[in-house]
Amino acid sequence: MISVTDKAKERIGVLLKEEGRTEKHNIRVSVKGGGCSGLMYDLDFDENINPADQVFEDKGVKILVDKKSLLYLLGTTLDFSDGLNGKGFQFINPNASRTCGCGESFSV
Repeated sequence: MISVTDKAKERIGVLLKEEGRTEKHNIRVSVKGGGCSGLMYDLDFDENINPADQVFEDKGVKILVDKKSLLYLLGTTLDFSDGLNGKGFQFINPNASRTCGCGESFSV
């Protein structure tokens, strides 16, 4: 399962409106090679659900994850921070053994 915090849900709603998207747009979370720790998170809106996608729903937010990325993301919580130490979405991933300083990449 992948979950979202209340702050992340609120920010997703704001972005949907700002970008003129509809409620049928879901959040797609994936993992790609790259970054200083070897793997990077990718977060985007997507209205298409592929047959191989795993679909999770938390707090009314549908999250789409491809099978390959799911291995790295199980148990992850998507959060949003707008504090002095940085602004943006953050991944709280129990599978990550190491993360880079900016939180954009990780390794297992």
